[in-house]
Amino acid sequence: MGGKDHNTKAEPGFIKRRNRIDGQWSARLIEMLESPAWRVLSLSAHKIIDRVSIELAHHGGNDNGRLPITKEQFVEYGLTPRLVVPAIREAEALGFLRVTEHGRGGNATYRKPNLFLLTCVNSKSGPAPTHDWRKIKTIEQAEAIAAAARAAKNPNAVAIGSRNRNKNRVHKVYLKPGTQSVPENANFPGTQSVPTGSGHKVYPLSISWVGSPKGRAPRAIAPIYTCKRLNFDVLLESLSLDDPAQVGLLCN
Repeated sequence: MGGKDHNTKAEPGFIKRRNRIDGQWSARLIEMLESPAWRVLSLSAHKIIDRVSIELAHHGGNDNGRLPITKEQFVEYGLTPRLVVPAIREAEALGFLRVTEHGRGGNATYRKPNLFLLTCVNSKSGPAPTHDWRKIKTIEQAEAIAAAARAAKNPNAVAIGSRNRNKNRVHKVYLKPGTQSVPENANFPGTQSVPTGSGHKVYPLSISWVGSPKGRAPRAIAPIYTCKRLNFDVLLESLSLDDPAQVGLLCN
């Protein structure tokens, strides 16, 4: 047989083709793959075109120009969420697709996806391919168009995003001077220090130890002369004293 797979038909010399594709496929012109516009496409823009081509295949080659794809579907295909919209602008500016109808966000009643049209493929029911990518002649021109498209943000979308960020921002609360809380027992003697520079001697609020660890002795503390109707145990506890003799108190 000479390595040739002949058909069982009676026609002499009929050769069965070996290059059949066993599934759905998407044809692309070699001219397009060599074009400057195709060569400068970012990875995200490539994924946008591939996902729209897949959607066209899911529609059986029909509805080119009415292909609905949501942002979530692009993300499921592998795009980073923040790069979906810039990549769509890039692919459209370079002439590979068009957004025929812009969608909108919102709840289930009002939201709807963008509708896409591929300019580089033939479809059963749709306009003839326009091949807009052929208008770009040089790599420099293609790079400039792609960069400008990625940077061209929608002012309305930017304003909405800024408003939502400000709405969800957590505000920190700072205490103003003089708003600190007052001790529960503000009238308790010996718990508030005298302002410095007033001519009064400031007494310590607690006992600190001095000297070596073995022979350390408590510092002297000034006596408190007014403790009428004062609970002596509470006073000792507040001053961290163990021995009542450490405080010279005149209590009635």
